[in-house]
Amino acid sequence: MIIFSSLFSAKSMDTKADEKGKETGIPEKLYFSISEVSEITHLPPYILRFWENKFKEIRPQKSRGGHRRYQRKDIEVILGIKELLYEKKFTIHGAQKELERTKGSSVTPLVIKKELQEILRILD
Repeated sequence: MIIFSSLFSAKSMDTKADEKGKETGIPEKLYFSISEVSEITHLPPYILRFWENKFKEIRPQKSRGGHRRYQRKDIEVILGIKELLYEKKFTIHGAQKELERTKGSSVTPLVIKKELQEILRILD
């Protein structure tokens, strides 16, 4: 992934702070290519394309040329799925059910995790 890291200058990697002022690690821009999303999420592009078929929540727009154009919300969903699959060891089917269960809720496991990490940081 060394190739991708040279694509981002310090200016383009400005990160956006969430509601609590913590940085999310997602650059401040409207659309991202699949290679940029791959770099941000540390997932290979083939995994991102595979997850598009498995998770209806990931639906990047396509340009006229057929290139994927991800938005910030897509990246946040991808990071949530990554956490469910890689950290919490959910199966794909289990992760799909969990996303369905939390679909209407603004409180996602990723939000809860961030809040708990903030509490731990304060307590230390």
